[in-house]
Amino acid sequence: MRVTIVAGARPNFMKIAPIIRAIRKAQKEGKNISYRLVHTGQHYDKKMSADFFEQLNIPEPDINLEAGSGTQAEQTAAIMIKFEKELMENRPDIVLVVGDVTSTMACSITSKKLCVDVAHVEGGLRSYDWTMPEEINRIVTDSIADYFFTTTEMAGDNLKKQGVDAGRIFFVGNTMIDTLYCNKERFRKPEIWDKMGLHNKSYFILTLHRPSNVDHETTLETILNTILSSTSGFPVIFPVHPRTRKMLQKMKFEDSRLIQLDPLSYLEFMYLVERAKAVITDSGGITEEATVLKIPCVTLRNSTERPETVLIGSNELVGSDPNNLKKYLTRIIQNDWKHGNIPELWDGNTSERIIESLLEIYR
Repeated sequence: MRVTIVAGARPNFMKIAPIIRAIRKAQKEGKNISYRLVHTGQHYDKKMSADFFEQLNIPEPDINLEAGSGTQAEQTAAIMIKFEKELMENRPDIVLVVGDVTSTMACSITSKKLCVDVAHVEGGLRSYDWTMPEEINRIVTDSIADYFFTTTEMAGDNLKKQGVDAGRIFFVGNTMIDTLYCNKERFRKPEIWDKMGLHNKSYFILTLHRPSNVDHETTLETILNTILSSTSGFPVIFPVHPRTRKMLQKMKFEDSRLIQLDPLSYLEFMYLVERAKAVITDSGGITEEATVLKIPCVTLRNSTERPETVLIGSNELVGSDPNNLKKYLTRIIQNDWKHGNIPELWDGNTSERIIESLLEIYR
């Protein structure tokens, strides 16, 4: 069986690393499986891409499509044109796409146009927020994929409501949690730790990149001022996404407690998350990691495609109204946070279950 694995952006890399590791294990056991790794080049900044390959022991891609930046349409078109050529020259039995980035949707469409099977890792996630590009990517991908590897039973139920036959849905768990468990002992102290004299539970971690939060000066300024006024003097460590950096530079926003950093590598970022008093974010993936690490997490969005992090885990969905944010930050300061649990099958063995399922499908 020949598998083409697609990765394009930072969230993908944590998800493909354990899948590749599981394939290599299967190969050592004599199983008939090979893979080709395609990097679409959707993220082209070293900290957003190359560092992840190095730290997570992901092999060099067989090809980098170098799609680069641009508008949603430009980036999608560039990926599709280049991936079509790749598939025509190296046709697999199945294309494995992960998550919900532009590359996921673009490569799924291209594969199906060439009558190549598609498997979607993290299929069935839904926020029901049509203003999110990621929601469009998820829905389009799930409407044409052949097989689905889901993180929760809830995601499988979403697919069944869409009309997907249960026999094509495999509840396997969360590959990103595989990566977390595999690398937990390797988390690396970043320079800011000693420079700022940080210690356990002495700071907040903040990440912001959603257009609704960062593309409007007034909105971003209100969010930052609310956080700074509601965190009781604790420093707020803020690894800044390139999209957010542009607005901050335009605003010339600075505060001595808001420690703005360039994007951190995976091992450095997770070192900070594991030791933080809490995480403030608009990222879905970070809410999963915080849930497993049992770190209080507040999500600055009105919806989430990962409701299990709220229903089971340590996350709370606070919306985008700063007045809502204040009361949740007060609870964290007062150490009055809920005790979260880890969702079913988030046990570090998801990728092996995926490869076992693929080998069974294509035996």
